Amino acid sequence: MRTKSVGVLLLTAFVGSFLALTSAARPSDEGMWTFDNPPTKLLQEKFGFTPTREWLDHVRLASVRFNDGGSGSFVSPRGLVMTNHHVALGQLEKLSSAGHDYVASGFYAGTPEEEQKSPDLELNVLISMEDVTGKVAAAVKPGLTGEQALKAREAEIARIERESLKQTGLRSNVVPLYYGGEYWLYRYKRYTDVRLVFAPERQAAYFGGDWDNFTYPRHDLDVAFFRVYENGQPLNTVNYLKWERDGARDNELVFVSGHPGSTDRLFTVAELKYERDYRFPMVLNYIKKRIAILREYSAKGVEQQRRALGSIFGLENSKKALTGEYEQGLLNENLIKRKELEEKEFREKVAANPKSEEEYGDAWSVIAATMSKLEKVHKQQFYRQLMGSRLAGYGTTIVLYVAEITKPDGERLEGYHDSELESLKFNLLSGAPIYNDLEEANLAGTLQMSVSELGADDPFLKIVLGGRTPAQAAKDLISGTKLAEVPAREALVKGGAKAVANSNDPLIVLARNLEPSIRENIKWNKYNIESVIVPAHEKIGRARFAVYGKSVSPDATFTLRLSFGTVARYPMNGTEAPYKTTLYGLFDRSLGFDRSTDWALPDRFWNNLGKLDLSTPVNFVNSCDIIGGNSGSPVINKDASLVGLIFDGNIESLAGRFFYDESVNRAVAVHPAYISEALRKLYDAGRLVDEIEGK
Repeated sequence: MRTKSVGVLLLTAFVGSFLALTSAARPSDEGMWTFDNPPTKLLQEKFGFTPTREWLDHVRLASVRFNDGGSGSFVSPRGLVMTNHHVALGQLEKLSSAGHDYVASGFYAGTPEEEQKSPDLELNVLISMEDVTGKVAAAVKPGLTGEQALKAREAEIARIERESLKQTGLRSNVVPLYYGGEYWLYRYKRYTDVRLVFAPERQAAYFGGDWDNFTYPRHDLDVAFFRVYENGQPLNTVNYLKWERDGARDNELVFVSGHPGSTDRLFTVAELKYERDYRFPMVLNYIKKRIAILREYSAKGVEQQRRALGSIFGLENSKKALTGEYEQGLLNENLIKRKELEEKEFREKVAANPKSEEEYGDAWSVIAATMSKLEKVHKQQFYRQLMGSRLAGYGTTIVLYVAEITKPDGERLEGYHDSELESLKFNLLSGAPIYNDLEEANLAGTLQMSVSELGADDPFLKIVLGGRTPAQAAKDLISGTKLAEVPAREALVKGGAKAVANSNDPLIVLARNLEPSIRENIKWNKYNIESVIVPAHEKIGRARFAVYGKSVSPDATFTLRLSFGTVARYPMNGTEAPYKTTLYGLFDRSLGFDRSTDWALPDRFWNNLGKLDLSTPVNFVNSCDIIGGNSGSPVINKDASLVGLIFDGNIESLAGRFFYDESVNRAVAVHPAYISEALRKLYDAGRLVDEIEGK
């Protein structure tokens, strides 16, 4: 009853705020802005503040991307990086063992020698950005077919990335913005010697569990610290964020600098309807079944539960987020009506100029026709792949790698260009632990899903199963492979095509047998979807600039963005949500659930209760525009001092993939005072507190 009644209240509030939003005339805090195009006009108009180039450069260079998903920031001159516990979770699991479960018990390196190196964590810092739209556009000559244009575009992008890597030594990625309206070359400094310094117990970091996920008020210590090393020494960090223990005041202007993953706010109506009717239901069905597979595996014992915990957490988080996006966003008729109205007004403005109409006018109908084509094959596209198994993924990657690197760079598949090989091999040769029983359970379960969705007579499944059941095929493949051993993978990579052709490893044999169908699937996608969608999106992007300029931020692409807002309470369930919570509230909430289940606290909290200042702020909310990928982002003030750590959004923000509502969308952050208080009084980590507070 609780979930249902809250859902009804939320939906009522959602519809009301949505209708208010559509008629709002004042500028809002919406936007995940690129650092080349910050919202200076909006900031000056609303707050009388204009960030200088020096301010922007400092914040950019202090911001960190976790390449396995998430954000962070430098918080000391000695390479110390702060992020969320849930961003660090994958590395915590990889560093753990049956005897040392750092997820459950936490971790603190009291000395530099105790800091533990992560097996496969790559951090990126954005060093520079360059507009290469003209270069990419010039590569597509008049008269080329869609497929020829796609190949020319991809070859030019590969050339730009390769030359940049050669000239600078920096990771170089060409990023499409506004769906190809612009192309920017982003150059990153890569760091791969990254060592764990601190993480609390999961029970403190994820207090309230999935029940409290995407809700507010919250009381989470969702924080972790790593240190970046270079040449065996802590990185000398010139640009880092100074710690502001007092945090931000109610209604104060704040900013979030991070790496939002993906939004669909500039999608056409046809694309949104495809998401609503096909993609979201399919992906949600897959996630629910994956969770069931992992829960069945976890029920076998404590060790199995430890091994699967991170995957379950990630999938549960995705399920709740996608369900909110689907139910509050795509299934809400007001969203579709609003998008239809926006698209109609946009197209009318384009049509008002005969030249613009001739150049851009057919883009929407082209995309709609392509979505109709995709509807017919969406399940085959999704389920004709080996899912859930790292080992199976290694096999496919190795087989494709040895073939792709023999080709000219511009003709290779995405992911295998020269500019991408360092990161590819870093992950491929990771020494992180692999558990064969978990691999087998995942592969058997996902193959059974493919059988249920496609039928056992599907050509892909005939190759994989060879007349076996999914369970038997998974058992044969995982028990027979040597790919769990790093030297085995390394030998195949170094041995090249000959070593792969001669290998009798069952996962390599399977990947070789699947290679023609994998390539055919990629080719079909390129010819039927990408070669049509990309130029259509580019047209809409150019049309948008012609009509609106760059007054709207581009959709998120897991690249660095700046959003702004205020520390702000908001209406919730007939009352008002406070802008902050305190330690009083943390202990009260735990006691309200009899200190049990997801609301239990580690013993150290109760044992040290008398030491704590219970008025210490714990979490707070602000109106900055965020989405998945922003986890671990710093919250900063006008002085570029750190006043918080993003770790979640409220339930009302889940439709933020499609639109932003300033009245109720809130980003939830950990308060720096709680981090300092907990480190010093609960974890005896005074050395770490002194470092972040600059003492």
